[in-house]
Amino acid sequence: MLQRVLEPEAMDTAAEAADYDAMDHSGPNEAFIDRLVELGARGRMLDIGTGPGHMPPIVAARVPGCEVLGVDLARHMLELAERRLASCPPDVAARVSYRAMDAKRMDLDDASFDAVFSNTILHHIPEPAHFLREARRVLKPGGALLIRDLYRPDSIERLNELVALHAADANADQRKLFADSLHAALTPDELRALADDCGLADAEVVVDTDRHVSLQLRAAP
Repeated sequence: MLQRVLEPEAMDTAAEAADYDAMDHSGPNEAFIDRLVELGARGRMLDIGTGPGHMPPIVAARVPGCEVLGVDLARHMLELAERRLASCPPDVAARVSYRAMDAKRMDLDDASFDAVFSNTILHHIPEPAHFLREARRVLKPGGALLIRDLYRPDSIERLNELVALHAADANADQRKLFADSLHAALTPDELRALADDCGLADAEVVVDTDRHVSLQLRAAP
């Protein structure tokens, strides 16, 4: 079994933020938002680890009347997110906001969001239990939850295969970023055990692709 090797928690240099922002995330992002809508996400939503803000404007455009707060520890990422938001249609931009915040200790009220989501951030957290407990804490009872992340392959050979397959057109820094992220991710079994310990035993673990796994809760009708 390939062991977990941590990577930096925050990509907080201008170069790291720009490199990440330049990668083509459109396919996985579209699939993520389709799942979020399918789970019944609506109302006041929280995007934990929003990065350069790819998700919130698309979610706001897809879900009528929703409001989305994106939080991230990396200020260079948030600068890119604000720049992206400035080019959005006014009716979308008015329903999206961003704040600098640590996902492990969020300055947000208990049970204050109708939906909580996060895309490929969990592997950045050295102690992911803190992240999952915070996500559970701020989610209203009956709210929708979608935490998607990479999952760690079982061998370095498989890791290298995934990098070759999904980052063939990326530059060397981007390929390393992807490889390091795979190495830092949890396995589906580890995610299941961790969720059970963090008050999310009712959430479903779904292996979505050859590299993505989700922890999800459907919104109550």
